[in-house]
Amino acid sequence: MNLMPGLKPREPDCHKGDFGRILFIGGSRNMSGAIALSASAALRSGAGLVTVATSVSAMSLVANHNPCYMTLGISEDGSGLISASADEIRDAVNGLGSFDVVAIGPGLGQSESLALLVDEIYQDYEGPMVIDADGLNNLTLLNVPAGVRVLTPHPGEFKAMISRFGLDVFQERTLQEQQARDLAAEFGVTLVLKGNASLITNGIDSYYNSTGNPGMATAGSGDVLTGVIASLLAQQFKPLSAALMGTYLHGLAGDLAVENIGEISMIATDLIDYLPAAFQQYQAES
Repeated sequence: MNLMPGLKPREPDCHKGDFGRILFIGGSRNMSGAIALSASAALRSGAGLVTVATSVSAMSLVANHNPCYMTLGISEDGSGLISASADEIRDAVNGLGSFDVVAIGPGLGQSESLALLVDEIYQDYEGPMVIDADGLNNLTLLNVPAGVRVLTPHPGEFKAMISRFGLDVFQERTLQEQQARDLAAEFGVTLVLKGNASLITNGIDSYYNSTGNPGMATAGSGDVLTGVIASLLAQQFKPLSAALMGTYLHGLAGDLAVENIGEISMIATDLIDYLPAAFQQYQAES
């Protein structure tokens, strides 16, 4: 715990703008839940304002999941995947610069146009950005971007990503972890290699997470983590601190949930339900 900063009580005269504006980009006709989980987790983690840009056919489903965030319908292709360019998304949300953080990937799907979209925002957006799931699957470059980048791959996504970059693909966890450190150092990113005792590294400092349990091996768990980290970045925590705290709190929520739900029955929404208790415990301990 001493590696991570404390959470200060909020000032009496604070307002929602003090705790960050986040834009989530993701979701599609057949995968609307993932981005809704991320956005809901961000709100439960303290973000002030959250907007979800998703495909037109997914917008109502995403909006119905939680009335506390805003939604924007973005043009889509015949498969129900977002087909807009970065310029179209900028116009739809009145400029990406109006957001403190962008998170992209959950439920996004994969296509050539999405690869162009992810690459362009990854390179050009000057604020902090979290890239997960299909954001990673569409990413084709890692040259030094315009702003802070936090990548959150599970081992399969990590292997697919480095294969696209022409790097050796290792099956052994220890070799993957060293490759993650090297990648983070070379390209100036913070990387969370998810799994049992997730590795969090910026290529200079590396840590293993101590919370979490096998019940969290369920669909949507990683989408929740994306939202938690994005929220902490929006609240002005530094990237390594946001990744460390986010991973710890995500796992702690799972540990608190498993006491009442058990490993077999846990689902991703349970993690969101237990985030408040996780934050309270963290705040008390820190």
